[in-house]
Amino acid sequence: MCAGEAWFGVRVSGEEILTQRLREAGYAAKEVEEAAGGVVAIAGLVTLEDDSQVFAKTLLGPDRDVFPVEAAGLAELRETGGVITPEVLCASPRLLVLEKMWPRRDDERFWERLAHAVAALHTSTAAERFGWHRPGRLGRLRQDNTWDSDGHAFLAERQALERLCAALPELVPDRPPCLTHGDLWQGNIVATADGAPALIDPAVSYNWPEIDLSMLWCSPRPPASDRFFAVYEEVTGIDDGWRDRMDLFHLRELLSVIAHGDDDWGAAEAVRRIIAPFRRDGGPATV
Repeated sequence: MCAGEAWFGVRVSGEEILTQRLREAGYAAKEVEEAAGGVVAIAGLVTLEDDSQVFAKTLLGPDRDVFPVEAAGLAELRETGGVITPEVLCASPRLLVLEKMWPRRDDERFWERLAHAVAALHTSTAAERFGWHRPGRLGRLRQDNTWDSDGHAFLAERQALERLCAALPELVPDRPPCLTHGDLWQGNIVATADGAPALIDPAVSYNWPEIDLSMLWCSPRPPASDRFFAVYEEVTGIDDGWRDRMDLFHLRELLSVIAHGDDDWGAAEAVRRIIAPFRRDGGPATV
């Protein structure tokens, strides 16, 4: 799994760390199967001594509110937005244990069902303010969710790209916020045992729906997901210009990738390209 860490001078694996923390929380783990795709947590599908299975993850660092915030976000999506999310079995500063979910099917029917679920989330949760009742997390980064009645200001003050932010009222239609997942890339879309779409790892806030759309649109995704956007557009009646805003809204994720300090997978170059039209001197952007 992950590289692990040194405990009392002895190098231990991520699997051993996760197993120990499960044991401390009262879960007797028989086997841990590595979860691929994440870069923040030590995570895996855990088979317990009674042969039941759960999904669990832990962190090596001191980010003590990450899992309680994630659990609260899952509850908000489920209870307010009607989205299927895994049941939270344990949420502490050191450990998150979730109901087992299954891999999704990447066919058009699945993406149609997801489109209806996300459209219902966005259209049924209109609010008067942008933000959330508590700070959130995008990966390890703190997500400032301080309430704001001005959506352009809410987005601008959290992007820190002055000239682009000044142009936001011309680029983004002004409309009420809705409940958003906040990190809706394909890796955070799973399924229930009967194949229904379910969402994990949220970075919840009341925001514009493009926050969610851009994560799917701009990240690598299977061809069948095109059906998601066709159905979402039909159900919500979103304006025709939404595609033109995808790169703009994806800046948040690109900056998060850079800030996490890993290989940026071309994120810096993408940021330079997106903000280039807003440079006064026409010179190369520095990111």
